[in-house]
Amino acid sequence: MELHDKETVSGEILPVVIVGNGPSGICLSYLLSGYTPYLSPGASHPNPLLHSKLAEQPGLPLLEQDLEYLCEGLQGRSSNPVAVLFDSLLLPDSDFGLDHVSPLEWRYEPERAVPHLVLGKGPPGGAWHAMEGSMLTLSLANWMELPGLKLKEWMKDKRRNVRNDRATPAEIASYYQHYVSQMSLEDNFACGTTVTSVTREPADNRDARGCWRIKGLQCREDDSPVEQVPFSLLARNVVLATGTHDIPARLGVEGESLPYVCHSFWELEGAISRGELDESSDPVLVVGAGLTAADAVLAAHHLNTPVYHAFRRAVTDPGLIFNQLPKMLYPEYHKVHQMMMQQQHQSASPLDSSSSPPSFLSSSSSSYAGYLSFPRHRVVSFRPDRKCVLQSDSGQRSVVQVSKALVLIGAHPNLSFLPEQGRPLGVRPDEAVTCRRNPIDVDPFTNRVVAADGPGMYAMGPLVGENFVRFLKGGALAIASDIAKGQRGGDGVGAPGSSDQLADKWVDRQAEVLRL
Repeated sequence: MELHDKETVSGEILPVVIVGNGPSGICLSYLLSGYTPYLSPGASHPNPLLHSKLAEQPGLPLLEQDLEYLCEGLQGRSSNPVAVLFDSLLLPDSDFGLDHVSPLEWRYEPERAVPHLVLGKGPPGGAWHAMEGSMLTLSLANWMELPGLKLKEWMKDKRRNVRNDRATPAEIASYYQHYVSQMSLEDNFACGTTVTSVTREPADNRDARGCWRIKGLQCREDDSPVEQVPFSLLARNVVLATGTHDIPARLGVEGESLPYVCHSFWELEGAISRGELDESSDPVLVVGAGLTAADAVLAAHHLNTPVYHAFRRAVTDPGLIFNQLPKMLYPEYHKVHQMMMQQQHQSASPLDSSSSPPSFLSSSSSSYAGYLSFPRHRVVSFRPDRKCVLQSDSGQRSVVQVSKALVLIGAHPNLSFLPEQGRPLGVRPDEAVTCRRNPIDVDPFTNRVVAADGPGMYAMGPLVGENFVRFLKGGALAIASDIAKGQRGGDGVGAPGSSDQLADKWVDRQAEVLRL
């Protein structure tokens, strides 16, 4: 869809504009397009308390029910209550490896549809289209699917079995793009768009309630070279769903901008494809203890390229993601965790001032020759001669010679279209918004942004701390429900709660964030 025809010269105010076309934006578009969840007649839920609550008003769609009431007493692997609720309804007891049938049925009711636009830089699917490669997703395949289209059934149509109940990022990206087509959502999507500003338009004589102005650029692919055309939209509600993969996190140390220092797994894949790394290469330094860092370790280890692996936590730290993954489902990550435990660099005695380079264990004494981990270490500097200085928590320094260094410590969202990069919207307003440490502060049952300049701003997905597709769908339910209730009330947005109410609801979550 081209947006230059939607310039707001006529003063048209769209009900909803969604910034971001990844799985968050796609799922919300599905719910806003008239696809409505109901308790299926005769269905039951394995949680008797939740089932009894749903059975109180069996003919009432989930979007019209009291989500806060339904969430009471539920527990799950998300800090967002509606995410736990929706996940429990879509995938009952999946945490226990069970495959219960969802008690929900989906009805297409076009009269409930809310006009909306979904803006995204690339095709529907967002960052998943940039995750090319042969890695498997962390989540089970059915955890990656969106309502109304079973991923495994779609995969069977592609004549491929999902190995280990997991899929590659490329397959997931293709599924999301197909989903938009299959559900006839294309008319709601404007791809090739870059949002440059989202600002609050004050109330005036023409509009007593105020709205949001969204400005940006859209590529017109019918022209050569590609032309970027400005657009400007007015919206009653704006949803921030941009994800957090735009800006790789940096260490902020000396030499980090040197050519051999990379901040993306795909830079490693590019080096491998160009034949720059093999068993005769100097070691690759991987910095970070997340799953992307683990993928880099595996990729280099597969080539027999030596690997140094530095990370800030202890191997036994319960907060380390590897200590939270079932071994049977994630054998490759369990292997990396074993390597991290068994192949640790032994710091010299504090009385020993020598700084001889660390050495790998020989193949005769090691199950994982060519790998050495540096737990509780940080990078002090990168030198032009490809030497990196590492320092332990105790102050012991090690100098390692490397061929490449990969800093894989997460990413930050690009919120340059918001005032002050969106900082005032975070749980800690004086810090940059990040998924894990400082998500956008939202009401837990509506996903309305607490510190927004006015009513009608929502956030969802990684921006509010949801890294997994499995749980970001709850944000879509919360937002669609709030907007639907506002539409029925005639004001286009949900009735705003008092600041005291919002603060009370968020005391527990803010305390949890501070403990991370």
